[in-house]
Amino acid sequence: MTSTLRKLYALALFSLVAPMIVSAQKPSKKAMKKMIAENMQFAASQYKVLQQNTPADRMPRSFNNGKSITSDTEWWCSGFYPGSLWYIYEYTGDEQIKAEAERRLAILEKEKRYTGNHDIGFMIFCSFGNAYRITGNKQYKDVVDTAAVYQITRYRPAIQSIQSWNGNKDRKCPVIIDNMMNLEQLLWAAENGGSQQFRDIAVTHANTTLKNHYRPDHSTFHIVDYDLSTGEVIKKINGQGAHDTSAWSRGQAWGLYGFTMMYRFTKDQTYLQHAKNVADFLLSHPNMPADLIPYWDYNAPQIPNTPRDASAGAIMASALLELGQYVDKKDKARYVHAGALMLRSLASPAYRANLGENGGFLLKHSVGFFLQNSEVDVPLTYADYYFLEGLLRYKKWYL
Repeated sequence: MTSTLRKLYALALFSLVAPMIVSAQKPSKKAMKKMIAENMQFAASQYKVLQQNTPADRMPRSFNNGKSITSDTEWWCSGFYPGSLWYIYEYTGDEQIKAEAERRLAILEKEKRYTGNHDIGFMIFCSFGNAYRITGNKQYKDVVDTAAVYQITRYRPAIQSIQSWNGNKDRKCPVIIDNMMNLEQLLWAAENGGSQQFRDIAVTHANTTLKNHYRPDHSTFHIVDYDLSTGEVIKKINGQGAHDTSAWSRGQAWGLYGFTMMYRFTKDQTYLQHAKNVADFLLSHPNMPADLIPYWDYNAPQIPNTPRDASAGAIMASALLELGQYVDKKDKARYVHAGALMLRSLASPAYRANLGENGGFLLKHSVGFFLQNSEVDVPLTYADYYFLEGLLRYKKWYL
């Protein structure tokens, strides 16, 4: 099938699916307000359980086979737990939650100079960025500003991108779709008194990603490997996807979120149109389940007998709710209703834990790295983070 035919097919399928998304379980404002309140209060109680299960010098990572799994602060997910705590505090005003957030920031701050990979945005902006937004404490802003300086040390002019991971025998200079998320830290720092170079690098990276990561159907590869000496693409692969031509679910969600965020800062219509194209590809995908919580890969073998990924659903829901802010009335209805349905699915017993269970995490059934049997069908910190963010976004924009 040619790229033109693929696009026409996707649009036709979306025209059939979209009305069902809009009408399916369309919640009232009252119902959404009640659901958000219940889940934020639950989060405050549940995260006190998570706190008890996490040593003071570590960060929660997951929970499996009855055991809590933690990480050091260099782990790429280390910023999500304190970020979630700040979201919970923002809604509830719970001082115990705030105190825990402050304690975790104290052990995380040293990572503001981290240069081991691209994930300093996840580590610092999701934690200290939210802390500054909520409290106005300039010390938190200083941490974000420092992190942005170190983040751009991984920018490689030859490939016009920030290198994600260090090279090895298999990959010379890999750039992954996840990196789109870390650009927010650079754009925010530039917009709040930092160097214009931060913004320039973020825009250049996004443009390179748009050029090299995406297929004609608007799905993305996970990894693009570059030759640093020539700037040429060596290969495009799906490191965590089912195969190199599949649509790995969390990667698609990272891209949707990332390009929506790029439009927020730049107002470049190219980014907005791309975000819409990605959203339509995902919402119209023939393997998207009725509750809109994706399988770990949209082309995974053995669908429907393969794990869902609540983290991909949470990221996508939060992104769709923001995308709804920037589009016309018709598109807004589709995207916002889809995002609301995803939040309601995640808040249902099918995905949300009971109080005291799940090691203290909110959501069940996420997938880290399926092909390596790593973190499969378990809770993950970033699933909780984007679920909470989605709840707060809906409250802010649509209630």
